[in-house]
Amino acid sequence: MRALARLSAVAVVVFATFTGSSPSDHLRRFGNGGDIIRGVNLGGLFVLEPWIKPSLFKQWEGSNAHVVDEWTYCATLGKSECTSRLKQHWSTWVTESDISTLAKLGLNHIRIPIGYWAFTVKDGEPYVQGQIPYLKQVLEWARKYKLNAVLDLHGVPGSQNGFDNSGKLGEIGWQRAQENIDRSIQALIGLANIAAQYSDVVDAVEAVNEPAIWGLSKQGIIDYYKRAYSTVRDIAPGVTIVIHDAFLSPAEWNDLNVQGWSNVILDTHTYHVFVKDRLTLSRDDHLKATCQDAANVRNFNTHLWTVTGEWSLATTDCARWLNGFGKGARWDGSLPWEMNGPVYPGATCAGQTSIGAWDSSTRGFYRQFAEAQMDAYEAGSGWFFWNFKTEEADDWNYIKLAQNGLIPNPPTDRHYSRYSLDNAHWNIKLDSPWCHE
Repeated sequence: MRALARLSAVAVVVFATFTGSSPSDHLRRFGNGGDIIRGVNLGGLFVLEPWIKPSLFKQWEGSNAHVVDEWTYCATLGKSECTSRLKQHWSTWVTESDISTLAKLGLNHIRIPIGYWAFTVKDGEPYVQGQIPYLKQVLEWARKYKLNAVLDLHGVPGSQNGFDNSGKLGEIGWQRAQENIDRSIQALIGLANIAAQYSDVVDAVEAVNEPAIWGLSKQGIIDYYKRAYSTVRDIAPGVTIVIHDAFLSPAEWNDLNVQGWSNVILDTHTYHVFVKDRLTLSRDDHLKATCQDAANVRNFNTHLWTVTGEWSLATTDCARWLNGFGKGARWDGSLPWEMNGPVYPGATCAGQTSIGAWDSSTRGFYRQFAEAQMDAYEAGSGWFFWNFKTEEADDWNYIKLAQNGLIPNPPTDRHYSRYSLDNAHWNIKLDSPWCHE
């Protein structure tokens, strides 16, 4: 999940030159749930984000301590205390009950973000280890409840995007040293070995989450993807490889030519709260913008399986610390941004993120928004909602939203959208109150 402004609300990549990776092959796999991925992210488990579980960071609120991410969390506490606290966190944030609930809600996949430090920590790094037994426990539960999993390398050495969700807020230093790339591959080897061990559960391994093109070399990203592909494929031949679009536009990838790749998914992330063009939309315009997303995803999915790996129901950035620990929101002007004030005069964050404060009109809109996005992303190969749950921010909490009727339960129980699959889900034709084709 992204805490800083993005270059665009949605960017998808066209890979027209792959061989052996057409969407028609896709129907044979994706585990127990069929050909369309419908899943959630288990965010905040193995990579801390202050906004997902504020209680972990609350003791530093208003202090001078610079505790903003997992790096500074462990650096401040020291390894012994950090290990103690994180073991308690790892054992309680995702429970068997959570996994059972997700299965009962009609989902078929979970995406599990994890940092490189679970596999490799060198001198001078404050990170602690011990995540793997807890990861394997989650996979055991997934097996029990017939869910499949994507293992997502969410943070790499040096940081691939400078976001707190990479493990270290600040500079984008991933490509500055070959050692960082090598250690990223080392982490992927660890994930691939787990994928091979749980081959009936793990469908895919993601090479790296959200590499930020504004701080990286495109060729460097491509070279890393090539190496990641062969590394994972050698260890777990049947696993799908997931590559993120790096926030690049389709034209930027016209010259990419990788012959022989197969069983590859493109991951794109779509939010409506981190850039002005989406944050300032009316409710109707949020729905209409999602129609365009559907057209884009369907188009790109004809070249390469395209999955929307992150999305939410948030239409404000009011969730506490969503933009970083101790930071405010663009919505009410408490975070400095290009509008130099709130999105409209008098805009407030009061009640924006709590289901209990939403009136019937707001609840109805969120149900429509959920269905519109599900329609859009199923014009591709499916989706993963961010996040499975949160401590405070209900507009990001799939379990709570579904249990309160604001997200279809199961996902196919849609009240507003009316779509037909025409025997091929990537040719989905949208026919809803806000989309007409």
